[in-house]
Amino acid sequence: MNIPHDGVAALMRDVGRDVLMRYFRALVTDQIVEKSPGDFVTIADNEAEARLTEGLMRLLPGSHVVGEEACAANPVLVRGVTCGISWIVDPLDGTGNFASGETPFACMVALAVEGVVEGGWILDPATGRLCHAVRGGGAFIDNERVEARGTGAALPVAALVTRFLPAALHAPVRERARGHLTEVPIPRCAGEQYPRLVLGQNDIALFWNANPWDHAPGALFLQEAGGRIARLDGSPYRLGDDRTGLLAAASSALWDQAAAALLGEPLPPA
Repeated sequence: MNIPHDGVAALMRDVGRDVLMRYFRALVTDQIVEKSPGDFVTIADNEAEARLTEGLMRLLPGSHVVGEEACAANPVLVRGVTCGISWIVDPLDGTGNFASGETPFACMVALAVEGVVEGGWILDPATGRLCHAVRGGGAFIDNERVEARGTGAALPVAALVTRFLPAALHAPVRERARGHLTEVPIPRCAGEQYPRLVLGQNDIALFWNANPWDHAPGALFLQEAGGRIARLDGSPYRLGDDRTGLLAAASSALWDQAAAALLGEPLPPA
């Protein structure tokens, strides 16, 4: 299909400038709400999603939007990711960072047709960096084609998102990583984590939550750059699969190495 890349990029940059950066470090207390422990939403999330929803549907008449905040209000809407032409929107990824006046944070959009992701965009509003990918057409940063590269470290550098892991899995995962992977702090922003895998800053990322708005854009970007993302059993990542657990890596070889270390034997029941 004809993907309106320029229109999406321009819309995201407008929203990043006019909404996200306008509120960054300027939020007041009643503009931040804790949806659940450690999970925040701000006025910036809501305003950005509204602007993106209107603009994206105008770019492709007949499309619909599956937005994080709309789905938080009405979870049934997430079923739309596999129906027709769908825009998948995370208006502000890394809201916890944003609400604390810290970076990184990102604005993310994916375009799917009948559940197949055709395009993905990740904007860092603070720096202006725009990552995007087209299915079968490659991965790009600021319109320059990129290929994923590992760190080259003796032990693969791994960002393990254990925050959302069931408590019973914290210790087993960390124990398995010891001596096989070098664990580093996570950015608390999937929109930053995926570029780190492509740019040679991290080799491995382990995620537990797998909401489509968190992963659809980055998964396509990583795969088109030559990396690999899959479920913990090795099956492909697909929209509409609501299981938890994703393992991402800068290459298939690094994915296999991480899987052997972390998942060589079944993890204990959560």
